[in-house]
Amino acid sequence: MRRLPIYFLIDVSESMIGEPIKQVENGMRNIIQELRIDPYALETVFVSVIVFAGKAKSLSALTELYKFYPPVFPVGGGTSLGAGLNFLMDDIDKSVVKTTAEMKGDWKPIVFLFTDGTPTDNPNPAIERWLKDFKRKANLVCISLGDNADTAVLGKLTENVLRLKETDEYSFKAFFKWVTASIKTSSVSVTDTGIDDLQLAPIDGINLEKVDENKNAVIDENFAVLFGKCQTTNKTYLVKFAKRSSYFTYMGRVDPEMVINKFKLVGAYPVDEEQYNSLTVGKSNRNINTTELIGNPTCPCCGNQFGIVVCECGNIFCVGENAHNRCPWCGMEGSLGEVERGGMDITRGRG
Repeated sequence: MRRLPIYFLIDVSESMIGEPIKQVENGMRNIIQELRIDPYALETVFVSVIVFAGKAKSLSALTELYKFYPPVFPVGGGTSLGAGLNFLMDDIDKSVVKTTAEMKGDWKPIVFLFTDGTPTDNPNPAIERWLKDFKRKANLVCISLGDNADTAVLGKLTENVLRLKETDEYSFKAFFKWVTASIKTSSVSVTDTGIDDLQLAPIDGINLEKVDENKNAVIDENFAVLFGKCQTTNKTYLVKFAKRSSYFTYMGRVDPEMVINKFKLVGAYPVDEEQYNSLTVGKSNRNINTTELIGNPTCPCCGNQFGIVVCECGNIFCVGENAHNRCPWCGMEGSLGEVERGGMDITRGRG
């Protein structure tokens, strides 16, 4: 029988003491109870629980559902993510049956990693080992319990990083129902289709969100760079502004605490869109308001008078003397109008 190994890699550091660890224990019991009445899961799913704090250890080896008993979770000092990952990888090597020329091995394991904090060790060697030897052999889902986990580190391991936004009893119950539904969906998939790609349940209606690290991407704060498109030629260009800081003065005295930052135009430059995209790592998802910008260039591609006109879609393009204009990004058509007080937000580049 081909097994579907489900690993739970759980942070049991000191910060998990109290309600979080209690909710995880209750959640594990509910998961097992629900899976035991599902015929697909009962036939394929084997469960293992590994915990990590300063060190890592197994609370339950891979065990078939009807024999599995949810453990009581201990608590330890430290958050050694690297130790937890290495223990997990060693166990996968030892416990998961590999496919050979003579027989089919186990299905690709699914790993649910729960953590609420920042690693206290150096996880990079373990992360490199995971990416090199295990990423293609296992499906990993990382869940930040609350807002304090280092999602940037988790994002190095997998694209499937989610955050449980609230850690109250209701949110935990809904979250563990989602975990259960995801395991059920995956067990049906391997049984009926033979496909062991990860099948996560929808996250609509629960306090769970997919983490997009680009939202918090580091940007060069000294420059504001905007990505525009020429209305006439459809070519792309960058508009560069440099930060200029000044200080608020009162009765002739400078207040060093009151800094006023503006960005002054440096220039506008045509760029090859394909090459630009090939060297760019995601958008910053950081905005700058037009009231913070000093200067408006002409279009470097066609010479139109205004190189920064903001469409309702949030992108910028150029406008010349024509009264009627068409946004080259979204196709919206209309006439140029004045911005209401307060300006408009534009997505800035990472610099």
